[in-house]
Amino acid sequence: MLVLFPEIRPYAEHQLSVDGPHKIHIEECGNPQGIPVLVCHGGPGCGTVPLQRRFFDPEHYRIVLFDQRGCGKSEPHLETEVNTTQDLINDMEAIRNFLNIDSWIVFGGSWGATIALVYAIQHPEKVKALLLRGSFLSRQKDLDWLYKEGGASRIFPDAWNEFVKHVPESERDDIVGSYARKLGGMDELARMSAAKAWASWEAHLSTLRPSHILMDQLCDPHVALSLAVLETHYFSNRGFLEPNYILNNMDKLQDIPGVIVHGRYDLVCPLESAFALQKAWPNAQLHVIRDAGHSASEPGIADALMRATRDFATHFGSFDHC
Repeated sequence: MLVLFPEIRPYAEHQLSVDGPHKIHIEECGNPQGIPVLVCHGGPGCGTVPLQRRFFDPEHYRIVLFDQRGCGKSEPHLETEVNTTQDLINDMEAIRNFLNIDSWIVFGGSWGATIALVYAIQHPEKVKALLLRGSFLSRQKDLDWLYKEGGASRIFPDAWNEFVKHVPESERDDIVGSYARKLGGMDELARMSAAKAWASWEAHLSTLRPSHILMDQLCDPHVALSLAVLETHYFSNRGFLEPNYILNNMDKLQDIPGVIVHGRYDLVCPLESAFALQKAWPNAQLHVIRDAGHSASEPGIADALMRATRDFATHFGSFDHC
């Protein structure tokens, strides 16, 4: 089992003004002359975390992380105006141009895998390779699995009962919409309570074994609010994507190498999505981790990700990186 690289700090941080009121927080870690890799965090709304720097050898990689609109250190916090999937894709291109990077590896987990795939579909010539973890395809059935009775609720009925306590019986045919309305209300206590319930439901599903560390991370008030506000914003709009957009456009990725890492017991993004993705993308390797769920912090997932970054470093190491 490979061990994560030591903790590192950014050698540079930036606030990049984009359209609307948004300023995107960017950090660069590792080797400024290394292989560029863009890290796309999950959620929407989770923000970057220091763990995401540690899957890459800092001697060989120029590690670029950014907080998506409305979360982390990007400003303004919780802003949903001018905040769609296409806006995030445009931000990724703006970051690449700002940092003067010709092409890069794109790494994303969960919702981060969604935008990594959409970015590659729209800008395949800018993507050296894709590394995806717990891939979320943002289909209606993926949302129904999480937020309708009869999906993940059958595996975690106790956590589901706590989750839906915040939703009146008359609104349970649209749980995402009900939460969105509560989170948009003026009652701060009710907003925070709803945000923590939303984040707690996701945390319960994210690991094979209960993780107090992950629960504390997602239920931190700053993170819980951005996660709940932005996920309800995006999921109320079906990810701002056409139905089955990713699988319908996989022909754009046929020349891009990829690695898909997925836990067999992933209850946020069931394994079926990874199989559908790999079937439509024969140039990708699929690694099913037998003793893992969804989280990148689980040992088997982390090991597979690091093996992939090591292999990419060997493959791309002799290229002109920037």
